[in-house]
Amino acid sequence: MAKLSVIVPMLNEASTIARALAALRRGAANAEIIVVDGGSGDASVAAARAIADTVIASPRGRARQMNAGARVSTGAALTFVHADTIVPTTFAADIDEALSNPAIVGGRFDVQLDSNALALRLIGAMISIRSRISRTGTGDQAIFVRREVFDRIGGFPDLELCEDLDFTRRMKRAGGVACLRSRVITSSRRWTHDGIARTVLRMWSIRALYLLGVSPARLSRHYVDVR
Repeated sequence: MAKLSVIVPMLNEASTIARALAALRRGAANAEIIVVDGGSGDASVAAARAIADTVIASPRGRARQMNAGARVSTGAALTFVHADTIVPTTFAADIDEALSNPAIVGGRFDVQLDSNALALRLIGAMISIRSRISRTGTGDQAIFVRREVFDRIGGFPDLELCEDLDFTRRMKRAGGVACLRSRVITSSRRWTHDGIARTVLRMWSIRALYLLGVSPARLSRHYVDVR
């Protein structure tokens, strides 16, 4: 099994980070866990230091934070997990099995939102289906990649949003992408903060406009990222 480095970007996640890191310890017991803080003003850093192998600081922004974590990591495989995401107990084993195929350069997990509401269960299923068809993934899906591929394609672009879509599109061009059916469970707060229908319309519009060539800087003026 190749050494796995798990990189967790964090900003003011005192209420979620300990649970997320505990799940990582169960699902990837031998992995290197690196938390990258973007300037938290709560107790996030203290909570992370109690569990993670390394906690570093970085300028705010998921892309910058994930790239900073990758630079200090030592694993042959990298995975990027949000601070409000719970990974399965088979997490590291699933990644290792996928990467045992030399044609696979990386991949992502199916996703489930942490709500029993039918609408949110359907949203999680639709995200998984859409990404399976497109062979791309979102940050909520615990994207993983071989280190040499990450370095070769230049890591995450320094974008205010859509950095995950940009990265996974470039990863797809580098080789095969594994769409794992194992599920990570992520927070539904971004979907419920402003109402499900409004959030769905906004997020799908952003994705469509980005694919049509609208710049992330322009899109970010109309988007609030609920961390």
